Amino acid sequence: MIAALLGFFFLRSIVAFETVDLWTGRNGTVDPGDQCSCEAFLPGTTFPMGELVQLEQTAVQISQKLELEIIKVDMYESKLTIYMERVANLTVVIEMMEDDPDSYSELYIQEVKIQIKQVEALILELQASIQTSSAVLITIRKEITVIIVELTKLETKYDKNLVLVTRREYIKLQQKLEECERRHNEIFNPNIGSCNHGGISRLSKPIISQLNANLASGHIYGGWGKDSHPLPGSETMYWYSASTDAVVRYMSVYSDYYRLIMRQAMKTYDLYASSDWRGMGNNYIIRANTLYYQFANPFSMAKFNMTTQKAEYRVVPSASNRFSYHYAPNQILDFAADESGLWVTYATEASKGKLVLGKIDEAAFALKQVWQTSIFKPSVGNTFMVCGVLYATRSVDIHTEEIFYTYDTHTRKERYVSIPFEKFQERYMYLDYNPTDQKLYMYNNGYYVSYHVWFNQNQSNKPQVLI
Repeated sequence: MIAALLGFFFLRSIVAFETVDLWTGRNGTVDPGDQCSCEAFLPGTTFPMGELVQLEQTAVQISQKLELEIIKVDMYESKLTIYMERVANLTVVIEMMEDDPDSYSELYIQEVKIQIKQVEALILELQASIQTSSAVLITIRKEITVIIVELTKLETKYDKNLVLVTRREYIKLQQKLEECERRHNEIFNPNIGSCNHGGISRLSKPIISQLNANLASGHIYGGWGKDSHPLPGSETMYWYSASTDAVVRYMSVYSDYYRLIMRQAMKTYDLYASSDWRGMGNNYIIRANTLYYQFANPFSMAKFNMTTQKAEYRVVPSASNRFSYHYAPNQILDFAADESGLWVTYATEASKGKLVLGKIDEAAFALKQVWQTSIFKPSVGNTFMVCGVLYATRSVDIHTEEIFYTYDTHTRKERYVSIPFEKFQERYMYLDYNPTDQKLYMYNNGYYVSYHVWFNQNQSNKPQVLI
């Protein structure tokens, strides 16, 4: 249309000239004032503004649908946390009733049954809502695809400048839809084991399971979690260990989460039974049914094979035993596992207390590569690994912790970031990532706490941005 208008103005501009050689064969007249005038015929095809307006109205409707679905996704995350807490609390109540059924009246038992029915109904309602949201997102994607096809037709046939504004709005809608779908999938269909992302973007609110299996708030030194590389048949296994001091004496394993909550250990390993295999500092993990921990004496890294119930240790070259984390003493050698293997962090006298990261050769049980960072270990709350990237935390205030630093072992680049997350209580003694479910496990003043981890997604197929 703009091309036609330009042509029209061009025709108008030549009216003032008597002789224009290119127009010798034109149909026109000369008036008494010696002015030439002629007729110009514009194309009969006009831009369908009505169709474009209708598409814009549809864009508004789709945007409103998407906003509603985004709100729902946030609501699902909150509800999941609340329901998990209610289920955990009911589990404890039922266990107490089973241990001493005569102490509870029929009225109280009926009340508990009602609570169970209520939770069951809420969970069924949530499942139905999730299925509905999935269907709505699929429908919205189809609607956007159809409209983009229509816009492409308009753009091809007519003047692009009248289409671009609306097309950009649909690109924004498409991006918003992809973000909504991504968050939906992160909650309900996480891509376990994949490192095709841009690192951690945020953490969920803390999910508090319950007080530790000893039912003792004084057991502040400890940890809990899952096997980071479970043997076949042990995929649902959980572990727990805690004490009133930093000495590691026992390790209990549970067949699944229900048994953990019910405090029904499948087996408890005594590290002081036949030999003195005790550890120091609650900075351990379990990987392939093997406990990796800091040996008490001599100061070294150790592993206890829970299948053979044998232990061995290796001295870490240059590791100093006088640099611990901010929250607790004796956390000298901190073990971590991620999608790429087994790691240990420590500090040396040569590094002046700055954190050193080592990759462990699991077969040889020895360091095969080390990286030097620039952060002072005693200023750090804790560290963990995700996809070959070290993440370090520190305290913001009594309620807030933040991931403030990352070190990428692939590029040897470090970066200061700010990813705040909520703490259940002020001080915690254990924090580690598990690649089998992409969660952080925290032992916080005797309580089992966990966090969902959200990632920045790599956009390999970004919508075309038109300018």
